[in-house]
Amino acid sequence: MKGARPLSTAEVDDVCRLFEGRYRKRNLALFILGLKSGFRISELLSLRIGDVYGHGRMVDQVTVRRANMKKKIEGRTIVLHPSAKEAVEAWIAESGFPSPETFLFRSRKGENSPLTRQQAWSILDGAFNRAELQGQLGCHSMRKTFCARVHEALGRDLLKTQRALGHKCVSSTAAYLSFNEAEISEAVLSI
Repeated sequence: MKGARPLSTAEVDDVCRLFEGRYRKRNLALFILGLKSGFRISELLSLRIGDVYGHGRMVDQVTVRRANMKKKIEGRTIVLHPSAKEAVEAWIAESGFPSPETFLFRSRKGENSPLTRQQAWSILDGAFNRAELQGQLGCHSMRKTFCARVHEALGRDLLKTQRALGHKCVSSTAAYLSFNEAEISEAVLSI
């Protein structure tokens, strides 16, 4: 979503607390995995149980296949963060450990269909509204949050951040980081 902003730590905590209903664990797993992997929403929705769980345990790295990536040039693998493992495993356990070919974020519609991007947006939008968050938010807010946090954790190294996001051009990564208007305003006011 063009212009979607990242979430602060407090906002992430609020949203995590406010998922509700029958599919709370699924929705929480989607949100946390999105925050901790930086995958685009369509990439997250393409994941199947076998991509994250095998041989009786959660995998250490998750890969989105090339066919499910934005430009379909190459796949992307990222280490699975412990909090994402925990949330996804809780969802899989609740859903009864279905077949490895079952979509991880399965829709109620169809025998084995993933949530649509619109359904995912509706889920997240509901949680954002319950948390009374302001500003332009959407599915891409998860990826933007991942970008901001990884960039800081890497000492603001743009090239390493580019690699973490799977961008081909560093200019794409730089565009993701241009959201910090408050920091720019603070610098202008300090001179």
